[in-house]
Amino acid sequence: MLERYLDVVTMRQTLISTNVANIDTPGYHTRDVDFRGELMRVMNGEDTSTTSPFVVPVRGLTARPDGNNVSADREGMLLAEVQLQFKVGTALIRSEFSGLTTAIREGQ
Repeated sequence: MLERYLDVVTMRQTLISTNVANIDTPGYHTRDVDFRGELMRVMNGEDTSTTSPFVVPVRGLTARPDGNNVSADREGMLLAEVQLQFKVGTALIRSEFSGLTTAIREGQ
């Protein structure tokens, strides 16, 4: 489950970076991962190893006259959020490995 969590966080970070890279591309529309939906799929035991995360267009953003709706402020905030989510995921994995290391040492 942690592996899939990090996969979704990484995918989301990639999409956010793509949005930022296309901030001046006329007609480009912001995309994101349905993060909660993906986590619910994992928690419900669905096999997500063969499917890619749901990439969805972000609705409700104000488009500029050229049709682009990327907001630098929104994307910057999301990058910070994704960074925190990734740190949490790696800390949980580190904790799992620490527990395994302790069990191995005590079993000697």
